[in-house]
Amino acid sequence: MTRAALAFSGGLDTTVCVSLLKEEYGYDEVIGVTVDVGQPAAEFKEAQATADAHGIDLHVVDATTEFVSLCFDSVRANATYQGYPLGTALARPIIAESIISVATAEDCDAVAHGCTGKGNDQLRFEAVWRNSDLAVIAPIRELELTREWEQEYAAEHDLPVQAGNDGVWSIDTNLWSRSIEGGELENPNYTPPEDVYEWTVDPANTTETELITIGFESGYPVTLNGDEYDPVELVETLNEIAGEHGVGRTDMMEDRMLGLKVRENYEHPAATTLLNAHEALEGLVLTKDERDFKRDIDNEWAQKGYEGLINHPLMDALEGFIDATQQRVTGTVTIKFEGGRARPVGRESVSAAYSADAASFNTSSVGEITQQDATGVAKYHGYQGRIANAATETSEK
Repeated sequence: MTRAALAFSGGLDTTVCVSLLKEEYGYDEVIGVTVDVGQPAAEFKEAQATADAHGIDLHVVDATTEFVSLCFDSVRANATYQGYPLGTALARPIIAESIISVATAEDCDAVAHGCTGKGNDQLRFEAVWRNSDLAVIAPIRELELTREWEQEYAAEHDLPVQAGNDGVWSIDTNLWSRSIEGGELENPNYTPPEDVYEWTVDPANTTETELITIGFESGYPVTLNGDEYDPVELVETLNEIAGEHGVGRTDMMEDRMLGLKVRENYEHPAATTLLNAHEALEGLVLTKDERDFKRDIDNEWAQKGYEGLINHPLMDALEGFIDATQQRVTGTVTIKFEGGRARPVGRESVSAAYSADAASFNTSSVGEITQQDATGVAKYHGYQGRIANAATETSEK
């Protein structure tokens, strides 16, 4: 008997894949694997109901703690891709590793996903899966199926479909972010209706402001308004608070790994808040040289995270530098929620690379340094440029 383990969400793509794996690929048994990375409980019920209707076993793996740990690593790296926090990208390798574990334990011959040949997730899954001896199957990609064909196929075969707006939108949710794409959103000029958003209220309708304080230890967020939270609870709480202020919406044209531009809509209230707070604390603690160099390190971390290559050897090297800088990134940041923004308005740390006496306009000297000492610096500042300009003026006469 041949078996295939399918990354199973209960949505349109994976629902159709169950039938295709049997009918088109000849597998005797399909095992569904749903990995918990912080989705709403309703999604697990929907996935189970769809699996039951299909008559397949569904394995649910809890990877929430591992996923949030990676998300907090992304905070220390200030990781964003083209301006938005990484969510789906970080979840995929975590999910892929969990599916391999189930497939191995269940003596499966293959692993399968419902990704198209146009997206990023196929690459993120398979970067993990191709380290195994199992066959890798991608029915939607390999059979060149369209979403319209899938919808018709599901209707003709009376397949249960649990997806946003009856499958019109392709929605992916985890604890860190929620993405909405497909349907009319594929038109870059289409204004999305308000009902595509679930985590955030319309920023135009937010009039109240609120101050919160986030505490960090070695770059990791650990407290909210002075109270300690475990990582999952902290993100859940911030998603609710920040979402009520309309924080964390992104509507963008995203450049995918295959070179395509794709319209994406995201919600990420907690991620936006924590990233803004962390960067503000780094601004107080790290030196200019560290911040300038770390910007390149962070960009490389984000790129590898976007590609789903969290186990790439380069990541170890990047993490080494990041960890060295983060030992001093301990302190608190005050965030003001206002008009759909999470704006840092205060920061404090015992490791601050800041001297109030040196920076104040009300002090004339600090230790051996006086204001007059800056005169020599001012004379040399731009000196070479002045010489070059003078030489040019002379040669033109």
